[in-house]
Amino acid sequence: MAWVTSEELLATVVPYAIFWTYSGIYVMLESRLEKYKLHSKKEEEEKNLVSRKAVFKAVVIHQILSIAMNLCVFAATREKIGPESPRKQLTLLVLAKQVIIAILVIDTWSFFVHWYSHQNKFLYRLIHIPHHRLVVPYSFGAHYMHPIEGILDTMGGTLAVLLSGMSPRTSMFFVSFTMIKVVDDHCGMRLPGNPFNLLSNNSAYHDVHHQLYGTKYNFSVYLDIWDKILGTYMPYTLEKTPDGRLEVRKADQEEKKYD
Repeated sequence: MAWVTSEELLATVVPYAIFWTYSGIYVMLESRLEKYKLHSKKEEEEKNLVSRKAVFKAVVIHQILSIAMNLCVFAATREKIGPESPRKQLTLLVLAKQVIIAILVIDTWSFFVHWYSHQNKFLYRLIHIPHHRLVVPYSFGAHYMHPIEGILDTMGGTLAVLLSGMSPRTSMFFVSFTMIKVVDDHCGMRLPGNPFNLLSNNSAYHDVHHQLYGTKYNFSVYLDIWDKILGTYMPYTLEKTPDGRLEVRKADQEEKKYD
């Protein structure tokens, strides 16, 4: 039996290809659609404490480690199905159950790892503070993190796939979706027609968390359930700036809301 099957290899590599494709689209749109950015280029240069080049290198390293980790997990947990054994039939009901379980698992894992890394000052200084060097987030900065946090982040997706019973092929689509979601949360833009804008947890929601006034709020990545249960949800408004851009503000500020 091969150490890794073609299906497992695709399930591991394709989501990262999606990550770079989707984040690359946002990078190309940044200079062309300035009015939809939540922060100006000047703000990024003044507030961010790490260069894009350094972020790119760190993200590549993180993803190489994650790919290796996921391939090992696939090899260790692979079902030993003989050549004559039929594949398990995947019905819409089974698929829906798997997706619901996976979303709940990864959302809960991501929230509490993220939340605790802020509550524990030692862990915050040790592993989480690198991510907050990006006060003005941008697409591929979504995976800019300390290697230890990178391992914990990868474990969330791995647990979601294992506990939901997804096959490698199904997991490829699910993990690709999580990549798109995390890139969109960090894109730093509010594009019209973006379906993620319909969710309460979107790029503006996460932008609050990256600002100094919001680091103790809006920890959620996929849903906003745990933030609301634990009282860490911070409502916000979107305001028009003099130069025509949108800006995220705390909801208690007396400003005109953007519709």
